[in-house]
Amino acid sequence: MGLRGGCGIGGEQVDMATSLPPNQQLAAPGRWPVVGEKGPRKSDAPWTVSVGGLVARPRAWSLEELRALPWVERVVDIHCVTRWSKPDARFGGIEMRTLLDACGTLAEARFVSFVARSERDHSTSLPLDDAFRLGALIALDYEGAPLEEIHGGPVRIVTPERYFYKSVKWLERIEVLADDRLGYWEREAGYHNVADPWNEQRYIASEIDRVVLRKALESRVFTGADFRGIDARGRDLAGLDARGALLRNADFREANLTGARFDGANLSNAHLQNAKLGGASFRDADVEGADFREADLRGVDFTGASLFGATFVDASGGSAARIDDAAQLDVASLDGLAPEQRQWIERQETRG
Repeated sequence: MGLRGGCGIGGEQVDMATSLPPNQQLAAPGRWPVVGEKGPRKSDAPWTVSVGGLVARPRAWSLEELRALPWVERVVDIHCVTRWSKPDARFGGIEMRTLLDACGTLAEARFVSFVARSERDHSTSLPLDDAFRLGALIALDYEGAPLEEIHGGPVRIVTPERYFYKSVKWLERIEVLADDRLGYWEREAGYHNVADPWNEQRYIASEIDRVVLRKALESRVFTGADFRGIDARGRDLAGLDARGALLRNADFREANLTGARFDGANLSNAHLQNAKLGGASFRDADVEGADFREADLRGVDFTGASLFGATFVDASGGSAARIDDAAQLDVASLDGLAPEQRQWIERQETRG
């Protein structure tokens, strides 16, 4: 094998192995994987968090003013939609309710939208009742220290009991609404708008033009296509060209994908169990949360691929991918794996 150098409230002490939501795995101890953008949009404006929309008294708070408000700490289990979990993360900050109470929500208020200071204007939304019930937190601290920028500092929203895309980084604006407004990931990537990890609400079904899909399957050319959630189970797609394609949550179980090219594609949470992937290329692809159990990975190239939350072997070791010395993985890709997944890969390397 070629090795190239280069989320619910968890207040009780529990066995995380038995309390994880379905198809989640623990991140390496002490690690908090970084997913998505690593910093906010550049701006010279002082950082404030404003509340507007259906409120009687719109206003903004500076970071110093936020820290002067009643402070709370919450221990939260982070559950990323890309199948890794980080238990017992301790955040400090102000309850969202505190800001909304100060502004006075109007009678017609039903939803709340959280907007980030980010290059792509990330946002997410929650029903107002859910935001109150779940205890949405305006977080400024993590483990007793100011929240690092790479993890959403100086301020982010933290929504317990939801996949963590409902906890946007770099919070700048809260808008109270009468009607829901889909957030960035829900609108652009098809992420589920409820995001309950215990019900595995990761994605909504995407709409794919059947004629376009049929022609793509016949030609085996998916280049740049948006086929999120495609069902290609058992199909013969040897030599498929899917470079740059959007294939989140795609189902390729038992498909023949020998020699396929997925370079730069997004296959987060894709189902690739029992697939024939010999000689396939995933260079610089997003395969976060993808399931490769029982897949033939001999000669596969994962150079530069993001493998956070990917699964190659189940907990018992009884259901595992097949991999050989010709497979290519780099150190950065291996670093994204959960400990038991990385250990399994490294054992295969040793045996080779």
